Amino acid sequence: MDKVKVLEKYLPAEAAPLVARWIDYFKCEFKISRNRNSKFGDYRAPFDGKGHRISVNYDLNPYAFLVTTVHEFAHLHTWNEHKHRVKPHGNEWKGNFKKMMQPFFEKDVFPADVKRAITSYLNNPAASSCSDLNLYRSLRQYDAPKEAVHTVEKLPMHTIFKLKDGRVFRKEEKLRKRYKCVELSTRRIYLFSPVAEVEVVEV
Repeated sequence: MDKVKVLEKYLPAEAAPLVARWIDYFKCEFKISRNRNSKFGDYRAPFDGKGHRISVNYDLNPYAFLVTTVHEFAHLHTWNEHKHRVKPHGNEWKGNFKKMMQPFFEKDVFPADVKRAITSYLNNPAASSCSDLNLYRSLRQYDAPKEAVHTVEKLPMHTIFKLKDGRVFRKEEKLRKRYKCVELSTRRIYLFSPVAEVEVVEV
């Protein structure tokens, strides 16, 4: 099946032809992956006879899918230029991310709020990866609504919630950027990202 047609199912349609060209130009194995809670996408450098490999979670909304795709291709481009001699999200990667995002800005692919968040992310040296909360929140506005799923930051204090694996926690106070939460069965303390998705337990 035509690469562009497949990509149009996951990306904004006007972005698909350029991403298809990148896949061919960089001779990259591009995989649409199952959902992974810990990451949106992944880049693997050539190793053991295999070339560049990129995977992106299939269930991202089109804008999140595109941002993640550009993020991973910027890693590939940076590896081609510098191999392992630079930091994964250092200035070299930032420069490539900005450069590779430019054609999509010129095509006006992104809504204004997402474009602002990407620009702010690229101008903020402290934001080292797609864990940038401002960008993550902007992208999430375009997700299809999910019933029963909440983010930790939106829960009232002392709310009981559970994870997909069934573990149950109580939300406590905020410590700097994360929320302290107590696992009820073990009394152990865990720190949760404000945007971690959880299910409220009715008590």
